Amino acid sequence: DVQLVESGGGSVELGGSLTLSCTPLGFIFSSHSIAWFRQAPGKEREGVALINRICNGVYSDSVKGRFTISRDNAKNTLYLQMNRLSSEDTAVYYCVRVAVDGNEGYMDHWGEGTQVTVS
Repeated sequence: DVQLVESGGGSVELGGSLTLSCTPLGFIFSSHSIAWFRQAPGKEREGVALINRICNGVYSDSVKGRFTISRDNAKNTLYLQMNRLSSEDTAVYYCVRVAVDGNEGYMDHWGEGTQVTVS
């Protein structure tokens, strides 16, 4: 079965840093683009960052310049380095697999999420 297991969440002070990890199971990690999404209480789910198979990353405007998405295909791990955290970064963060159908990508598997609280 395909699984994505997030870790590294927790509580951090304003302006601090945190690194999230995602371990994929049940599929060939290097064959897929992978994304991080987040959802804050009372808000819609938001795409944060995505990294493709050749390690090119794209970011939402809200995190650009502060967050870095990376992957280590040899270690089968995805990372999200988060710096200069603010209270608006408080959310549950999800690791998401991207599937491709023709020329379109879509999110087909989600992890259970890891909570990040900034205060």
